[in-house]
Amino acid sequence: MVSKTEEYALRAAVCLARLHGPGVVRSAEMARATGIPANYLSKILHQLGREGIVSSERGRSGGFRLVRDPADVTLAEVVAPFEPQVERNRCLLGRPECSDGNPCGAHLGWKKIRGATIDFLENTTLYDVIRADPDRNRDGS
Repeated sequence: MVSKTEEYALRAAVCLARLHGPGVVRSAEMARATGIPANYLSKILHQLGREGIVSSERGRSGGFRLVRDPADVTLAEVVAPFEPQVERNRCLLGRPECSDGNPCGAHLGWKKIRGATIDFLENTTLYDVIRADPDRNRDGS
């Protein structure tokens, strides 16, 4: 239900949430810890920065940090910059018009799954994810 870019954005955000505090995390360290290719991670982090989810500091001791407390950042906020809601509403079978009034054969089942996924993303915070993780000292993978 999420693209590879969204998965990587979630991994990076979870990694930052685990290390939330006054310091910053260097993108190279985050790439190693999460298994995200460094160039790909850089693009994701800069997009999250444009959205106000992370901030960055330049220079030798620079890096990235979450702007807000992990309990205040939903997973939906993290993935939203990478796949607009319009894309989430597209027809599973690729029909240009698929709605409750003009459904494809998969519409009803897909609508339930899509709704549950959106509900999960909107109602789960980064804190919820790290709190529920039995291995809380790990990276964001």
